[in-house]
Amino acid sequence: MATFPLPPTDQGHGDVSWTEAQSAEIEGMIARYPEKRAAVMPVLWLAQDHFGWLSLDVLRLVAKTLELPPSHVLSVATFYTMFKKQPTGTHLLQVCHTLSCDLAGAEGLITRIQNKLGIKVGETTADGKFTLQRVECLAACGSGPMMQVGTDYYELLKDDTAIDAVLDALASDNPPSLPRPEMDQWTYTRKS
Repeated sequence: MATFPLPPTDQGHGDVSWTEAQSAEIEGMIARYPEKRAAVMPVLWLAQDHFGWLSLDVLRLVAKTLELPPSHVLSVATFYTMFKKQPTGTHLLQVCHTLSCDLAGAEGLITRIQNKLGIKVGETTADGKFTLQRVECLAACGSGPMMQVGTDYYELLKDDTAIDAVLDALASDNPPSLPRPEMDQWTYTRKS
C-alpha cells in the first residue's frame, strides 16, 4: 500500500483559531440551518475572509467547528473555485474561459494579462499583487469576455485599453468603478 506524505501542519497561518466575534457569527450561521453541517459554505467563506486562503489547518478548524469529518469539508472546498486552496496575490484575476467567453475572446484577454503582468496562468507576480487563474463559467455569458477580481465583475473586456485600465487601476490600489457595459447592451428602450 502506497502512503502519501501529509502537508506540514502549519502552512503559514500560525495559530488557527476563531476570534470571539467570529465564533458568535458562526453560531448565528448555524442557527439559520436545520442541520449544523449545512453551514459549511458560509463558514468556509468566513474562514477564507479571515485567513486569506483555506489551508489544511483552516479546513480542520472548520470541520471541528461544525463537527464534520475533515474529508467532507475538504470535498466542499475543492469542488468550488471560489474557495482558495493556496495563497494568492492581493488581486485574484479569474478569467472565464467557458464556451461563451471563449468565443467572445477570452484567450485574447488571458494573453493580454499574461503579457502585461509577465506571468502565466496559475502564477503570481513578484510583487504579490496579482494571481491569474483560468476558471469555468462565472455566469456572465452575455457579456464576455470577462474576469472576476475578488467579488467584482469586469465585463466586455474586448480591447487592450479596457483591460489595461482595469489592471493599472488595481496596480495603483485604486480599483476602478465597475463598468456596466452589459446594461447598455441588454437595455430595451420602448419606442412610442
